[in-house]
Amino acid sequence: MRVETAVREVLAGAEGNAAVAVLDLSTGESVRVGVERDFVTASIVKVDILAALLLQASDAGRLLTAQEQRWATVMIENSDNAAASALWDAIGGTEGMAKANLRLGLTETTPGHGAYWGLTQTTAADQLRLLQAVFGEESALSADARAYLRGLMGSVAPDQNWGISAGLDESESVYLKNGWLARSETGLWVVNSIGRVEVDGRTLLLAVLCDGQASQKAGISLVEDLAELTRVAVTDG
Repeated sequence: MRVETAVREVLAGAEGNAAVAVLDLSTGESVRVGVERDFVTASIVKVDILAALLLQASDAGRLLTAQEQRWATVMIENSDNAAASALWDAIGGTEGMAKANLRLGLTETTPGHGAYWGLTQTTAADQLRLLQAVFGEESALSADARAYLRGLMGSVAPDQNWGISAGLDESESVYLKNGWLARSETGLWVVNSIGRVEVDGRTLLLAVLCDGQASQKAGISLVEDLAELTRVAVTDG
């Protein structure tokens, strides 16, 4: 398949490890490369945290509080870590996320322990499942919850607008969440980008994860190269 070949060619010359999972909602075509490998989520887990909170609120028959909404906004739009920690505690941390993920269809994600939500382990395939729960019609999340999450992912701060949005013009919509983290043991970087893009009349769900990068800049470059070539290969194919 053209997409898989193109991705593997890029990965062959890259440092570290990377994985790509894409689903074309317009055709149903799905391509997954490197999805057998686990990656640390860094801040892309914030989408999962908010999804868990929205599930719990729905179960309790309530709306998010004003404070929860403030935390959710800065957590997704600005990638605020203090807000993420507050909402991680609100959902019950490791146990709360694990229970939510069962309902969201995530089977390859292990929540971080204690306060370390950013060290949650996942695969690109599971991030694609999370995106399907947010952007698809068949989901444990209500229509209102999905619309709320999508709205925040479509309003990220300008300095957060990179990754799967690379190469898109202003007429092409994007909903995303990025994550980046330097591992303390090695000093090498994890850089991830997940979300939905609409280009050339096609709607794609896309997850690009990488680790072992010499710098954040190098990781962003690899993620953007993979995202752009995947989009082009899918839409031109």
